[in-house]
Amino acid sequence: MVEFHPVVWMFDDKFERIQYAYHQEGVITEETEGTYADRNAAIKNSSYSWNHSLSEVINALISHGLKIEFLNEFPYSPYNCFQNTVKGADGNWRIKNLENLIPMLYSIKATK
Repeated sequence: MVEFHPVVWMFDDKFERIQYAYHQEGVITEETEGTYADRNAAIKNSSYSWNHSLSEVINALISHGLKIEFLNEFPYSPYNCFQNTVKGADGNWRIKNLENLIPMLYSIKATK
């Protein structure tokens, strides 16, 4: 499984400040314009999300009898789906001014 790291979801949309707690309790409601595929699309909507810490994810897998084989964290995204990103020499995207300072993705392998 590969997923965006919960640290990414702590920031405001422009990655200028921390807006949400890492251990966010409850729903995060945001009014958004555009889409991740087209930030300039003439679409307005409400989005609802929940931030789950790594410990929540790992403990959920363990509680269902899965064995964790590895957990990796990466300081980049293969997609340009956030605001204020810069493309690295490796072709991956990082948050401008936070390049290689925060994790953006994690991968985990768990087997039954």
